[in-house]
Amino acid sequence: MERRIIHIDMDAFFASIEQRDNPDLRGKPIIVGFDGPRGVVSTASYEARKYGVHSAMSVVKAKKLCPDLTIVATNHAHYKEVSMQVYDIFCAFTDKIEPLSIDEAFLDVTESETDRSPEDIAMAIKDRIRNELCLTASAGISYNKFLAKIASDYNKPDGIFSVSSEEALDFLAELPIEKFWGVGPKTAAMMHKMGIFNGLQLRQCTMNHLTDVFGKAGEMYYNFARGIDDRPVEPVRIRKSVGCEQTFLTDLNRKSAIYIELYHIVLELMERLNKSKFCGHTLTLKVKFHDFVQVTRSMTSIKPLDSKDTILPLAKTLMEQVDYSSKPVRLIGLSVSNPHNERQRPEWVEGTLKFKDWEDFTTK
Repeated sequence: MERRIIHIDMDAFFASIEQRDNPDLRGKPIIVGFDGPRGVVSTASYEARKYGVHSAMSVVKAKKLCPDLTIVATNHAHYKEVSMQVYDIFCAFTDKIEPLSIDEAFLDVTESETDRSPEDIAMAIKDRIRNELCLTASAGISYNKFLAKIASDYNKPDGIFSVSSEEALDFLAELPIEKFWGVGPKTAAMMHKMGIFNGLQLRQCTMNHLTDVFGKAGEMYYNFARGIDDRPVEPVRIRKSVGCEQTFLTDLNRKSAIYIELYHIVLELMERLNKSKFCGHTLTLKVKFHDFVQVTRSMTSIKPLDSKDTILPLAKTLMEQVDYSSKPVRLIGLSVSNPHNERQRPEWVEGTLKFKDWEDFTTK
Protein backbone atom coordinates (compact mmCIF):
# COMPACT_ATOMS: atom_id res chain seq x y z
CA MET A 1 0.00 0.00 0.00
CA GLU A 2 1.34 3.43 -0.93
CA ARG A 3 1.91 5.60 2.10
CA ARG A 4 -0.16 8.72 2.79
CA ILE A 5 1.94 11.36 4.53
CA ILE A 6 0.75 14.82 5.55
CA HIS A 7 3.10 17.62 6.58
CA ILE A 8 1.35 20.35 8.58
CA ASP A 9 3.15 23.69 8.85
CA MET A 10 1.57 26.41 10.96
CA ASP A 11 1.47 29.79 9.21
CA ALA A 12 3.74 32.45 10.79
CA PHE A 13 3.07 30.62 14.04
CA PHE A 14 4.47 32.95 16.72
CA ALA A 15 3.29 36.12 14.97
CA SER A 16 -0.15 34.65 14.28
CA ILE A 17 -0.60 33.76 17.95
CA GLU A 18 0.28 37.32 18.96
CA GLN A 19 -2.15 38.77 16.42
CA ARG A 20 -4.85 36.37 17.55
CA ASP A 21 -4.39 37.32 21.19
CA ASN A 22 -4.07 41.07 20.59
CA PRO A 23 -6.66 42.54 18.19
CA ASP A 24 -4.63 45.76 17.89
CA LEU A 25 -1.91 43.81 16.06
CA ARG A 26 -4.18 42.25 13.45
CA GLY A 27 -3.52 43.33 9.90
CA LYS A 28 -0.32 45.10 10.91
CA PRO A 29 3.30 44.21 10.10
CA ILE A 30 4.77 42.64 13.23
CA ILE A 31 7.73 40.52 14.17
CA VAL A 32 8.38 38.36 17.20
CA GLY A 33 11.86 38.76 18.61
CA PHE A 34 14.19 40.80 20.79
CA ASP A 35 14.08 44.55 20.16
CA GLY A 36 17.71 45.54 20.39
CA PRO A 37 20.81 46.12 18.30
CA ARG A 38 21.61 42.41 18.50
CA GLY A 39 18.04 41.21 18.06
CA VAL A 40 17.08 38.68 15.41
CA VAL A 41 13.63 38.14 13.89
CA SER A 42 12.11 34.90 15.15
CA THR A 43 8.90 35.11 13.10
CA ALA A 44 7.47 37.76 10.79
CA SER A 45 3.78 38.21 10.10
CA TYR A 46 2.66 38.00 6.49
CA GLU A 47 2.07 41.75 6.53
CA ALA A 48 5.75 42.24 7.45
CA ARG A 49 6.91 39.75 4.83
CA LYS A 50 5.52 41.99 2.11
CA TYR A 51 8.32 44.41 3.01
CA GLY A 52 10.97 41.71 2.69
CA VAL A 53 11.20 40.99 6.42
CA HIS A 54 11.86 37.34 7.25
CA SER A 55 13.03 35.00 10.00
CA ALA A 56 16.71 35.13 11.04
CA MET A 57 17.03 38.71 9.78
CA SER A 58 18.49 41.27 12.17
CA VAL A 59 15.87 43.45 13.83
CA VAL A 60 17.83 46.54 12.78
CA LYS A 61 17.49 45.59 9.11
CA ALA A 62 13.83 44.67 9.57
CA LYS A 63 13.10 48.16 10.93
CA LYS A 64 14.80 49.74 7.93
CA LEU A 65 12.71 47.69 5.53
CA CYS A 66 9.50 48.39 7.43
CA PRO A 67 9.56 51.60 9.54
CA ASP A 68 6.05 50.91 10.88
CA LEU A 69 7.05 47.50 12.21
CA THR A 70 5.73 46.42 15.60
CA ILE A 71 8.10 44.25 17.64
CA VAL A 72 6.63 41.77 20.12
CA ALA A 73 8.75 40.04 22.75
CA THR A 74 8.96 36.26 22.47
CA ASN A 75 6.68 34.27 24.78
CA HIS A 76 7.97 30.78 24.14
CA ALA A 77 6.09 29.11 26.98
CA HIS A 78 2.80 30.29 25.50
CA TYR A 79 3.75 29.18 21.99
CA LYS A 80 4.63 25.74 23.32
CA GLU A 81 1.25 25.54 25.04
CA VAL A 82 -0.53 26.36 21.77
CA SER A 83 1.70 23.86 19.97
CA MET A 84 0.45 21.13 22.30
CA GLN A 85 -3.13 22.16 21.50
CA VAL A 86 -2.34 21.68 17.82
CA TYR A 87 -0.80 18.31 18.63
CA ASP A 88 -3.98 17.26 20.44
CA ILE A 89 -5.90 17.93 17.23
CA PHE A 90 -3.47 15.75 15.27
CA CYS A 91 -4.10 12.92 17.74
CA ALA A 92 -7.75 12.80 16.71
CA PHE A 93 -6.68 11.64 13.24
CA THR A 94 -3.64 9.39 13.78
CA ASP A 95 -1.21 8.23 16.43
CA LYS A 96 1.70 8.32 13.97
CA ILE A 97 2.86 11.89 14.53
CA GLU A 98 6.44 13.13 14.25
CA PRO A 99 6.94 16.71 15.46
CA LEU A 100 9.62 18.36 13.35
CA SER A 101 9.60 21.61 15.30
CA ILE A 102 7.29 23.61 17.52
CA ASP A 103 5.16 24.61 14.51
CA GLU A 104 5.30 21.66 12.10
CA ALA A 105 4.83 17.90 12.09
CA PHE A 106 4.52 14.84 9.88
CA LEU A 107 1.40 12.68 10.11
CA ASP A 108 1.16 9.19 8.62
CA VAL A 109 -2.51 8.61 7.78
CA THR A 110 -1.95 5.50 5.64
CA GLU A 111 -4.07 3.38 7.98
CA SER A 112 -6.30 6.19 9.25
CA GLU A 113 -9.85 6.62 7.97
CA THR A 114 -9.11 4.70 4.77
CA ASP A 115 -12.50 5.70 3.39
CA ARG A 116 -11.32 9.33 3.24
CA SER A 117 -8.67 10.80 0.99
CA PRO A 118 -5.57 12.36 2.61
CA GLU A 119 -6.73 15.68 1.16
CA ASP A 120 -10.01 15.36 3.07
CA ILE A 121 -8.15 14.49 6.26
CA ALA A 122 -5.78 17.44 5.83
CA MET A 123 -8.72 19.78 5.29
CA ALA A 124 -10.44 18.44 8.40
CA ILE A 125 -7.28 19.07 10.43
CA LYS A 126 -6.98 22.60 9.07
CA ASP A 127 -10.64 23.28 9.80
CA ARG A 128 -10.27 22.20 13.43
CA ILE A 129 -7.15 24.33 13.87
CA ARG A 130 -9.02 27.32 12.46
CA ASN A 131 -12.24 26.77 14.39
CA GLU A 132 -10.75 25.76 17.75
CA LEU A 133 -7.54 27.82 17.84
CA CYS A 134 -8.28 30.68 15.40
CA LEU A 135 -5.04 29.95 13.54
CA THR A 136 -4.23 28.73 10.05
CA ALA A 137 -1.97 25.99 8.78
CA SER A 138 -0.71 24.81 5.41
CA ALA A 139 -0.64 21.15 4.44
CA GLY A 140 1.55 19.18 2.06
CA ILE A 141 0.51 15.68 1.03
CA SER A 142 2.50 12.95 -0.69
CA TYR A 143 3.71 9.37 -0.45
CA ASN A 144 6.85 10.28 1.53
CA LYS A 145 8.13 12.84 4.02
CA PHE A 146 10.45 14.68 1.63
CA LEU A 147 7.74 15.50 -0.90
CA ALA A 148 5.10 16.22 1.74
CA LYS A 149 7.35 18.81 3.37
CA ILE A 150 8.10 20.52 0.07
CA ALA A 151 4.42 20.48 -0.85
CA SER A 152 3.40 22.28 2.35
CA ASP A 153 5.38 25.32 1.20
CA TYR A 154 3.10 25.75 -1.81
CA ASN A 155 -0.16 27.70 -1.62
CA LYS A 156 0.89 29.32 1.67
CA PRO A 157 -0.71 30.58 3.79
CA ASP A 158 -3.70 28.40 4.63
CA GLY A 159 -3.25 26.15 1.60
CA ILE A 160 -3.14 22.50 0.60
CA PHE A 161 -0.87 21.03 -2.06
CA SER A 162 -0.56 17.39 -3.05
CA VAL A 163 2.11 15.54 -5.04
CA SER A 164 1.18 12.05 -6.22
CA SER A 165 3.65 9.33 -7.16
CA GLU A 166 2.69 9.82 -10.82
CA GLU A 167 3.45 13.55 -10.62
CA ALA A 168 6.61 13.36 -8.53
CA LEU A 169 9.33 13.21 -11.20
CA ASP A 170 7.84 16.04 -13.26
CA PHE A 171 7.32 18.10 -10.11
CA LEU A 172 10.91 17.57 -8.96
CA ALA A 173 12.39 18.20 -12.40
CA GLU A 174 11.44 21.87 -12.27
CA LEU A 175 12.07 22.33 -8.55
CA PRO A 176 14.92 24.78 -7.79
CA ILE A 177 17.75 22.99 -6.05
CA GLU A 178 17.44 25.37 -3.07
CA LYS A 179 14.00 23.90 -2.35
CA PHE A 180 15.38 20.41 -1.80
CA TRP A 181 15.39 19.27 1.81
CA GLY A 182 18.98 19.22 3.00
CA VAL A 183 20.32 21.76 0.52
CA GLY A 184 21.41 24.93 2.30
CA PRO A 185 23.19 27.98 0.84
CA LYS A 186 26.66 26.40 0.85
CA THR A 187 25.53 23.16 -0.74
CA ALA A 188 23.45 25.06 -3.30
CA ALA A 189 26.50 27.14 -4.25
CA MET A 190 28.54 23.96 -4.73
CA MET A 191 25.79 22.47 -6.89
CA HIS A 192 25.56 25.62 -8.99
CA LYS A 193 29.27 25.31 -9.74
CA MET A 194 28.53 21.77 -10.90
CA GLY A 195 25.80 23.06 -13.22
CA ILE A 196 22.97 21.79 -11.01
CA PHE A 197 20.13 24.27 -10.63
CA ASN A 198 17.03 22.07 -10.54
CA GLY A 199 15.86 18.56 -9.79
CA LEU A 200 16.26 17.31 -13.35
CA GLN A 201 19.92 18.31 -13.43
CA LEU A 202 20.44 16.68 -10.03
CA ARG A 203 18.78 13.49 -11.29
CA GLN A 204 21.29 13.32 -14.15
CA CYS A 205 24.17 12.93 -11.66
CA THR A 206 25.38 9.47 -10.72
CA MET A 207 25.36 8.21 -7.15
CA ASN A 208 29.16 7.90 -7.16
CA HIS A 209 29.63 11.49 -8.31
CA LEU A 210 27.31 12.89 -5.65
CA THR A 211 28.82 10.84 -2.83
CA ASP A 212 32.33 11.81 -3.94
CA VAL A 213 31.41 15.49 -3.61
CA PHE A 214 28.91 15.48 -0.72
CA GLY A 215 29.75 12.34 1.22
CA LYS A 216 26.83 10.43 2.78
CA ALA A 217 24.48 13.30 1.94
CA GLY A 218 25.09 12.58 -1.74
CA GLU A 219 23.07 9.37 -1.48
CA MET A 220 20.20 11.34 0.03
CA TYR A 221 20.31 13.90 -2.82
CA TYR A 222 20.42 11.06 -5.38
CA ASN A 223 17.29 9.48 -3.92
CA PHE A 224 15.41 12.72 -3.37
CA ALA A 225 15.89 13.68 -7.03
CA ARG A 226 14.09 10.45 -7.90
CA GLY A 227 11.30 10.97 -5.40
CA ILE A 228 12.64 8.26 -3.10
CA ASP A 229 12.43 8.68 0.67
CA ASP A 230 11.72 5.58 2.74
CA ARG A 231 12.09 7.21 6.15
CA PRO A 232 9.15 6.35 8.38
CA VAL A 233 7.16 8.84 10.39
CA GLU A 234 8.64 8.29 13.85
CA PRO A 235 6.23 9.09 16.71
CA VAL A 236 8.95 8.80 19.36
CA ARG A 237 12.16 10.59 18.54
CA ILE A 238 15.35 9.77 20.39
CA ARG A 239 17.41 12.78 21.29
CA LYS A 240 20.55 12.83 19.16
CA SER A 241 22.18 16.00 20.45
CA VAL A 242 22.01 18.72 23.09
CA GLY A 243 23.32 22.22 22.51
CA CYS A 244 23.14 25.87 23.40
CA GLU A 245 24.40 29.13 21.96
CA GLN A 246 24.74 32.75 22.94
CA THR A 247 24.51 35.91 20.83
CA PHE A 248 26.47 38.67 22.54
CA LEU A 249 25.24 42.21 23.11
CA THR A 250 28.50 43.49 21.64
CA ASP A 251 30.93 41.69 19.35
CA LEU A 252 33.91 40.10 21.09
CA ASN A 253 37.43 40.63 19.80
CA ARG A 254 39.59 39.98 22.87
CA LYS A 255 40.75 36.45 23.61
CA SER A 256 40.07 36.80 27.32
CA ALA A 257 36.46 37.89 26.74
CA ILE A 258 35.88 35.07 24.26
CA TYR A 259 37.16 32.42 26.64
CA ILE A 260 35.15 33.80 29.55
CA GLU A 261 31.98 33.51 27.46
CA LEU A 262 33.03 30.06 26.28
CA TYR A 263 33.30 28.99 29.92
CA HIS A 264 29.77 30.20 30.68
CA ILE A 265 28.41 28.42 27.60
CA VAL A 266 30.05 25.19 28.77
CA LEU A 267 28.27 25.59 32.12
CA GLU A 268 24.94 26.15 30.35
CA LEU A 269 25.59 23.11 28.17
CA MET A 270 26.32 21.01 31.24
CA GLU A 271 23.04 22.09 32.82
CA ARG A 272 21.12 21.05 29.70
CA LEU A 273 22.96 17.74 29.45
CA ASN A 274 22.13 16.93 33.06
CA LYS A 275 18.52 17.99 32.68
CA SER A 276 18.01 15.86 29.57
CA LYS A 277 20.10 12.96 30.94
CA PHE A 278 22.07 12.96 27.71
CA CYS A 279 25.68 11.93 27.21
CA GLY A 280 27.62 11.94 23.93
CA HIS A 281 31.09 11.68 22.47
CA THR A 282 31.27 14.48 19.88
CA LEU A 283 31.57 18.17 20.74
CA THR A 284 30.81 20.75 18.06
CA LEU A 285 31.70 24.43 18.27
CA LYS A 286 29.85 27.02 16.21
CA VAL A 287 31.24 30.54 15.84
CA LYS A 288 29.41 33.31 14.00
CA PHE A 289 31.34 36.48 13.19
CA HIS A 290 30.12 40.08 13.01
CA ASP A 291 29.49 39.71 9.26
CA PHE A 292 27.29 36.61 9.93
CA VAL A 293 29.86 34.27 8.39
CA GLN A 294 29.74 31.03 10.37
CA VAL A 295 32.33 28.31 10.98
CA THR A 296 32.06 25.01 12.81
CA ARG A 297 34.64 22.72 14.35
CA SER A 298 34.07 19.31 15.93
CA MET A 299 36.05 16.65 17.78
CA THR A 300 35.13 13.19 19.03
CA SER A 301 36.29 11.91 22.39
CA ILE A 302 36.73 8.29 23.42
CA LYS A 303 35.51 9.26 26.87
CA PRO A 304 31.86 10.32 27.26
CA LEU A 305 31.39 14.09 27.47
CA ASP A 306 29.54 14.19 30.76
CA SER A 307 31.38 16.75 32.89
CA LYS A 308 32.95 20.18 32.80
CA ASP A 309 36.36 18.55 33.09
CA THR A 310 35.86 16.66 29.82
CA ILE A 311 33.99 19.33 27.86
CA LEU A 312 35.88 22.52 28.74
CA PRO A 313 39.35 21.40 27.53
CA LEU A 314 37.83 20.14 24.29
CA ALA A 315 35.91 23.40 23.80
CA LYS A 316 39.13 25.38 24.26
CA THR A 317 40.94 23.17 21.77
CA LEU A 318 38.20 23.73 19.19
CA MET A 319 38.26 27.49 19.78
CA GLU A 320 42.00 27.51 19.17
CA GLN A 321 41.27 26.20 15.68
CA VAL A 322 39.19 29.28 14.84
CA ASP A 323 40.87 32.41 13.49
CA TYR A 324 39.06 35.33 15.10
CA SER A 325 42.05 37.69 15.18
CA SER A 326 40.61 40.05 12.56
CA LYS A 327 36.89 39.25 12.81
CA PRO A 328 34.89 40.07 15.96
CA VAL A 329 32.74 37.23 17.26
CA ARG A 330 28.96 37.68 17.38
CA LEU A 331 27.83 34.23 18.57
CA ILE A 332 29.29 31.09 20.10
CA GLY A 333 27.47 27.76 20.30
CA LEU A 334 28.34 24.32 21.63
CA SER A 335 26.57 21.00 21.14
CA VAL A 336 27.18 17.41 22.19
CA SER A 337 26.14 14.63 19.80
CA ASN A 338 27.01 11.02 18.98
CA PRO A 339 25.09 9.51 21.95
CA HIS A 340 27.01 7.37 24.41
CA ASN A 341 24.13 4.92 24.30
CA GLU A 342 21.87 4.97 21.23
CA ARG A 343 19.09 3.53 23.39
CA GLN A 344 18.99 6.43 25.78
CA ARG A 345 15.64 7.37 27.21
CA PRO A 346 13.32 8.32 24.33
CA GLU A 347 11.61 11.66 24.65
CA TRP A 348 9.73 14.17 22.56
CA VAL A 349 12.23 16.52 21.00
CA GLU A 350 11.41 19.94 19.63
CA GLY A 351 13.62 19.86 16.56
CA THR A 352 14.31 23.48 15.81
CA LEU A 353 17.41 22.98 13.69
CA LYS A 354 17.07 23.09 9.93
CA PHE A 355 19.17 21.06 7.56
CA LYS A 356 20.96 24.15 6.25
CA ASP A 357 22.19 24.98 9.75
CA TRP A 358 24.22 21.77 9.87
CA GLU A 359 25.14 21.26 6.23
CA ASP A 360 28.80 21.76 7.17
CA PHE A 361 28.67 18.35 8.82
CA THR A 362 27.01 16.51 5.95
CA THR A 363 29.45 17.85 3.37
CA LYS A 364 32.62 16.97 5.28
